[in-house]
Amino acid sequence: MSDIAVAGGSTASGGLGVTVRAAGKNVDARRALQLALAGIWLVDGVLQYQAFMYSSGFSKMLAGTADGNPSVIARPITWDATLVGHHLALINTLFATIQLLLGLGIAFRPTLRPALAASVVWSLGVWWFGEGLGGVLNGGASPLNGAPGAVILYALLAVLLWPANREAAAPFTAARAVGAHVARALWLVLWLSLAYFALTPANRAPGAVSGMISGMESGEPGWLAAIERGATSLVTGQDLATSIVLAVALVVIAIGVYLPPEIAKATLVLAIVVALVIWVAAEGFGMILAGGATDPNSGPLLVLLALAYWPATVMAAPAASHATERTAR
Repeated sequence: MSDIAVAGGSTASGGLGVTVRAAGKNVDARRALQLALAGIWLVDGVLQYQAFMYSSGFSKMLAGTADGNPSVIARPITWDATLVGHHLALINTLFATIQLLLGLGIAFRPTLRPALAASVVWSLGVWWFGEGLGGVLNGGASPLNGAPGAVILYALLAVLLWPANREAAAPFTAARAVGAHVARALWLVLWLSLAYFALTPANRAPGAVSGMISGMESGEPGWLAAIERGATSLVTGQDLATSIVLAVALVVIAIGVYLPPEIAKATLVLAIVVALVIWVAAEGFGMILAGGATDPNSGPLLVLLALAYWPATVMAAPAASHATERTAR
């Protein structure tokens, strides 16, 4: 995904797993991913303006994320849900507006840095008070329900897409801001954690996977409910096997960024496919079509992450143009 302009003629290979090819029009992959992230924030803001968010159902949804969490986590969530319930119109409008401003701020270059920084702070707050830390402490986290919490992925993307360059020729977009070693470690931790959640007792129990998928059918359009019924039928009676296969795929994805570029690309494609399958069959497009969704859930964010790790292509500028520049100087 990442394109880096360099001087010289056309070549076939580069260091650090970077492919070098003749320059055409240079595309800033990081900027494209930043704009995609901005777009998702805008979608979140629009979803927050839904009628459901102005009903008591929203505060009850927030309060429900406290269930099963340690008291030190649960009590602030309950307090927040009560506060939202008492001032629903004002607070929900504020929530929606903040998310719209984050999206607009990331979309415009002059406000990119403060907007990304603010998105990290906002994401951490929503992860706690709105998602109950994604269920990682109450045993309910699963790759199929958006663990470790979709909103924490916004914070991770903001860090990885920060407009800074630590490496002159970064092997992939995410390495430009934090360096390749840190970026690969963050990827490894994320996907290994998903593999772990897939194998927790609650998620490998009989009926766990099929029950989670079938529970998403309510309120969905007929065609999407049919897809989810098909997915439920496919895994019914095979819940443990499904969890194991999913965990193995997630481990392969986790280590993929440490492999040679061509193999890494294959594992990143696998990551995108897994993310999209989960998003459609298990998350029901984040339940956006059913109403009451606050965000598209983790699927699109995992796809953006995979693209941020796509091995870079170094754009080699044509020799003639550089000769012209030297003559002009």
